[in-house]
Amino acid sequence: MYLIEVCELHKRYGKAEVLKNVSLRIEKGETLAIIGPTGSGKTTLLRLLNLLDTSTSGKVLFDGLDATRASERIKLNTRRRMAMVSQKPVVFNANVYSNVAYGLRVRRKGDIHEKVTSTLEMVGLSGYENRNAPILSGGEMQRVALARAMVIEPEVLLLDEPTANLDPRSVDIIEGLIMRLSRHVTIVMATHDMAQGQRLAHRIGVLMNGEIMQLGKPWEVFARPENMQVAEFVGMENIIKGTVRWNESGVVGVDVNGKIIQAVSSRQSAVDSRGGGLATGDYQLSAGEEVYVCIRPEDITLALSRTSSSARNSYAGEIKAAFLSGPLARVELGCGFPLVALITRISAQEMGLEVGKRVYASFKATAAHIIIRR
Repeated sequence: MYLIEVCELHKRYGKAEVLKNVSLRIEKGETLAIIGPTGSGKTTLLRLLNLLDTSTSGKVLFDGLDATRASERIKLNTRRRMAMVSQKPVVFNANVYSNVAYGLRVRRKGDIHEKVTSTLEMVGLSGYENRNAPILSGGEMQRVALARAMVIEPEVLLLDEPTANLDPRSVDIIEGLIMRLSRHVTIVMATHDMAQGQRLAHRIGVLMNGEIMQLGKPWEVFARPENMQVAEFVGMENIIKGTVRWNESGVVGVDVNGKIIQAVSSRQSAVDSRGGGLATGDYQLSAGEEVYVCIRPEDITLALSRTSSSARNSYAGEIKAAFLSGPLARVELGCGFPLVALITRISAQEMGLEVGKRVYASFKATAAHIIIRR
């Protein structure tokens, strides 16, 4: 049995449909990240999970019990199993100790001092007990909010954009804290930071226009997007139109402006651009089928000469632009079709990459993901 099940959840505010037919299951001990653009419904979904709002239709089950249509007593008991931390840290006009102890006092639990002290130590705020919470930094206030949530020992922790508007150092601290907390509690977090979702979550759900467009492991979402909306949102920069020319032994050849890109042809690499995975079995792409070929920039290697390797795809190209970004270099190529590669800054410097230089771009067939154009 799953700890949480969301079944065909809909939410309207007036005529605006914020969530549409959202369904997902969350296992105990899992960290699930919900990513999506601003206004996609992430906060609304968390509020429905926390039973702070009521859905227009659909169910939220905890341990198999429908909490959305239960009595107020059952709803209250279910809500006590959860804690939610909002995007903007909410602290009371009191010292840190009183803020963290609040939930324990409301629940009339004993050993308040011991629990508050150990929780503050866990979030790195030992010695802050007597400081006035509202005058702390944003990152410190967020840690106070997390401590107040965790001191009551919830089964489920709901986080709404936990590092929004924080400086990089505070983001590192909060993410480290979330990783430690994930060993003891089920976490559902909403974030627009896709890299954060990859770092912290066991699974990722992509919520766009109120719908779950894709749900899977981080590598599946970012390397095998199920439709064009997801592909563009997760930063799949190389999305190339082409036509299937042949399909042999599980490898498909796609004609792109007279050049052939080879890709593995399977249910895992070919999906319908309208959304959703293919129904059953391997999809047999046929000659003449219109497709998009997607390749992540980091899966492309560059060399000054053609080399022998296991990569099925290798193309001579000319550098159109090159930019350094920290430890990486972003290289834009013309290979008969546009291609973007991400390589290390050191590699770019060693090869002397500059605009106009000729290079060879290579990538494996397994790195090429196909979305059917329909």
